Amino acid sequence: MSETATPVLSNASAPQADTPAQVVSSAPAQTVAQSSGTPSPASQPAYLAPPAQLAMEGPHGIRYDFNLGARVFVPERKEGKWRVILRDMDTGNILFSHEANGATIASSKRYYIRFKIEVIDIGADGVERPVFEHEYDARGQDVIIQLPVGTLGDTLAWFPYVERFAEVRGAKVTCLLSGLILPLLKDAYPNLTLMTSADAEQAGIAAKSYATYCIGLFFDDKDCIQQPTDFRFVGLHRTAGYILGVSPHEEAPRLHLPDESRPIAEPYVCIAVQASTQCKYWNNPTGWQDVIAFLKEKGYRVICIDQKSVHGTGLIWNHIPHGAEDETGNRPLAERARWLKHADAFIGLSSGLAWLAWAAGTEVVMISGFTHPTNEFETPYRVINWHTCNSCWNDPKERFDHHNFLWCPRHENTPRQFECTRLITSEHVINKLKKLFA
Repeated sequence: MSETATPVLSNASAPQADTPAQVVSSAPAQTVAQSSGTPSPASQPAYLAPPAQLAMEGPHGIRYDFNLGARVFVPERKEGKWRVILRDMDTGNILFSHEANGATIASSKRYYIRFKIEVIDIGADGVERPVFEHEYDARGQDVIIQLPVGTLGDTLAWFPYVERFAEVRGAKVTCLLSGLILPLLKDAYPNLTLMTSADAEQAGIAAKSYATYCIGLFFDDKDCIQQPTDFRFVGLHRTAGYILGVSPHEEAPRLHLPDESRPIAEPYVCIAVQASTQCKYWNNPTGWQDVIAFLKEKGYRVICIDQKSVHGTGLIWNHIPHGAEDETGNRPLAERARWLKHADAFIGLSSGLAWLAWAAGTEVVMISGFTHPTNEFETPYRVINWHTCNSCWNDPKERFDHHNFLWCPRHENTPRQFECTRLITSEHVINKLKKLFA
């Protein structure tokens, strides 16, 4: 956008923004980013706020950083004023050019962009003199990458891109993530600093951060402020690559397990049947029983490793299928990964345990109709019925409702509700297993 763009005078808040840059205040302002994908209580933001005072110091009282986009503070002056210019060095575009005095300018785009910041002194005589310029370079700099808590699959899907960013940019990366998942990854990634948002806030690490990036599923980001392209188009995991400006090719995360021993001597297959909403379930009424019978006939023990043996709401409840051995319960993720590591296969849904199985190196038979196969990692054993309604999750026209357990945007309260998996037959899944065990 050229300098004809009119800056918006407002409080700095994320993720809403609709201009190339904003004059957000007359002093450095604190910004709290909220994830559109994982709702949080109002008292607990999804992401740690960037520092109120911009972290990096320039000449003449100018301050700057790249915490949730490029931010520049120019001090108040009695005579003359400043011109602030933001450029995208890779595209050659001027993103913002405007005069300011005693203000903080913040770019609206908050994903990785190789910004160039320029500040020009416009004297009382009208003469323009360049006084400061800085080209983004994260080498050796402290960078924070934040992953929202409460999502096992998302975190495992995104984490390899965090390491890729650190390697490609040469940055000193601190990744903020759930304390429940952190032990699985910490010792496997000694080049990264892992901590929870609470520990990071107590340590005050944001105050010295050169840049901050937030990874998430931004459902309502129609202006692509938080992400360069809609995650539903590129896939749940690959969106992190786009946000961080690194290659989006997929890579399973490494895991550190304190105990890698085989849990049982006999051959076995792990299954996980539970999900957070009914559209994620395999809604075929006899599917699991038929598959378990097939596996037992083949000599496999069938181990259910869900957290809950029963889950649902109202009149809808889903139970552990008959014939599966119950290893459910609130157990450490490392124990789940240990079971998965030695399993001959994992059969499950588009859920966190499928991503954990992928990370553990287990062959995954994934049963999902509400997501398109590009949404998840590549597996030759993906099961979807193309003859039915499918892939509503990856349709930008259909806004996922986290609070509606029976969400089925196209056919809710009709005979076709959940047909995407109800019409996935046990024969279809068993044929995938035959291919796997061949």
